[in-house]
Amino acid sequence: MRIKKFLLTIAAAFGLITVSAVAANADTVTVKSGDTLSKIATEYNTTVSSIQQLNHLADVNLIYVGEQLQVNAAQNNQVNSQPQAAQQPAASNNQATQNQNAQPAAQSSQSTQATANNSSNSSASSNLSSSDAAAKAWIVARESGGNYNARNGQYVGAYQLSASYLGGDYSPAHQDEVANQYVTSRYGSWVNAQKHWQECGWY
Repeated sequence: MRIKKFLLTIAAAFGLITVSAVAANADTVTVKSGDTLSKIATEYNTTVSSIQQLNHLADVNLIYVGEQLQVNAAQNNQVNSQPQAAQQPAASNNQATQNQNAQPAAQSSQSTQATANNSSNSSASSNLSSSDAAAKAWIVARESGGNYNARNGQYVGAYQLSASYLGGDYSPAHQDEVANQYVTSRYGSWVNAQKHWQECGWY
């Protein structure tokens, strides 16, 4: 009777060991940068062909970082030629290239707009005396920072003129023309307009 119990105990223990070995053999690993199937096979005491079959891999040289692979320990440590290292998905590289290309395009657009504004300002000031041109630039810097697209309620553009003065035409050239007419009729010169601005905070 004792012998029978002893044999049953050994059989049960052997069964647990077998189940544990099977469970241990069914490991899943996450591919890290620099991993190859050969390296993974060596670490988990299995073979490249075994991992390939378990995961239905078409190409043993092509695995990706973050990919989940099932590994199964084999009885031998077959050494295979070193496959190509794990590759990062190509989509992330394409996205980075698109972002890099988009930045110069946006900077180029901003540069073009700034050049156009400066050109318009220079043209509008070409007929003014140096003192009037300096006074005009002083006012524009305080009104809008030279931004022809600036808005503040009913006031529009580089000179912050009332929208009714511009009649719906907000182009830089029209803003320059209307601003010169306004200052000439109201103050006689940009120098006088600057003096008024310094005294009252507006012109």
